[in-house]
Amino acid sequence: MSGGARLRKVWSRDFGLFFTARAVAKLGDTMLPVALAAGLLQHGYGVGAVGLAMAASAACFAGLVIFGGVFADRFSTRLLMIGADVVRLGSQSVAATLFFTGHVVLWQICVIGAVNGAAAAIFEPGVASTVPRLATDVQAANGAIRVAESTAQLAGPALAGLLVAFASPGGVFAAHATTYALSALCLLLLRLPPADPGHRARTNGFGADLVQGWREFRSRTWLWGVIVIWCVLMISVWGPTVPLVATEVVQEHGPRAYGLVNSALGAGTVIGGLIALRLRPRHMLRAGSLALFSFACFPAAVGAGFGVAAMAAGAATAGAGLSFWGVMWATSVQTQVPPDALNRIHAYDIAGSLAMMPVGQALAGPAAAALGADNVLLVAGAMTLIVATALLSVPAIRGLVRAEAPTSRSLSHASTGTARPAHTGGGGNSQRDRQQGDGRGDGLGERRTCTGGKS
Repeated sequence: MSGGARLRKVWSRDFGLFFTARAVAKLGDTMLPVALAAGLLQHGYGVGAVGLAMAASAACFAGLVIFGGVFADRFSTRLLMIGADVVRLGSQSVAATLFFTGHVVLWQICVIGAVNGAAAAIFEPGVASTVPRLATDVQAANGAIRVAESTAQLAGPALAGLLVAFASPGGVFAAHATTYALSALCLLLLRLPPADPGHRARTNGFGADLVQGWREFRSRTWLWGVIVIWCVLMISVWGPTVPLVATEVVQEHGPRAYGLVNSALGAGTVIGGLIALRLRPRHMLRAGSLALFSFACFPAAVGAGFGVAAMAAGAATAGAGLSFWGVMWATSVQTQVPPDALNRIHAYDIAGSLAMMPVGQALAGPAAAALGADNVLLVAGAMTLIVATALLSVPAIRGLVRAEAPTSRSLSHASTGTARPAHTGGGGNSQRDRQQGDGRGDGLGERRTCTGGKS
């Protein structure tokens, strides 16, 4: 079946509403950095103030997202997401008013950022469990959403720049608030199928649910193994690549060249999402890890001092590989993890994936001063190859067999750790596969536990 046919099969009124909600939200989120930078600089603040305002949001998000996962597993994910959008609609409307009136105080902007981060921490965990409830073909749904978000990520900064040029930074904040209103409206009109009927009965206290989520997370070698290895990538590759690529390209070729390279990266992510609509590997994380090798092209091309065209080609190749990995990873989590633990585990996934990025960003400057920015980028390219190899070296990761739908096994069964023999026939798509487990095993690829089945 072609990617277009799969997408038509996935598409429905409710999936269309969720798809629209995700696309407009991403559009607004990618407009925000432009609005903050232009607005604060216009009112006499420096680059440090811009970073502080962004850090306030990121810190609250990272610190609270795990708790948001518990809330999402205890209450209605749709209502929580609507509430989070309404809160951000209000906070960004206040920010727009401050910029329109010219009464911009840094601490107030930081408080608004913190509120936005807390709301995002409530919103994001619920995304993981919503996709499999709306789509029988989870991979196609994730591929479509990835394409929409990548397209919005390309359009957002350009639209924000136009609004700043022809209106004001306040206009960008007003537009950003509107995207949350549209997202909340789409989610309000959304009709989700019923969740596991035993879900509510299995919840205990908040702390008990938090601990049980951690147990579910650490019981899956493939899951925590990917997060641990991904932390290495955040420190050694993604963290230093973002600031150093910007610095090197702008200094050597000018801001227009950096815009071109960045756009090529975004276009590559669209291509990766489209590829993920067509390719359906039996071992999804193995295929994603192989695709991840291509990300080395991005930092290596800049570090080697190639021309703008070659750097753009490297960025596009890297974006495609990273996007394909993202769809494979999200789909694996969403189909392999029991629905009644999915939001909590997705929250641990988000927290673990993002935890080390600020460390890598903080180390970028000292490393560049000691080794030279170009050498650091070359090392980042080499580390990408090492990270992808590490992912493939873990049997539980490379051997995970795809599952087309999440199981509905309870947390009480999940915690028993009862082993079952692996099913070796077929492509991992049969009902027996879905009932038998997630293939995480004990790291040796020889057994599966009974708890089988990713923002």
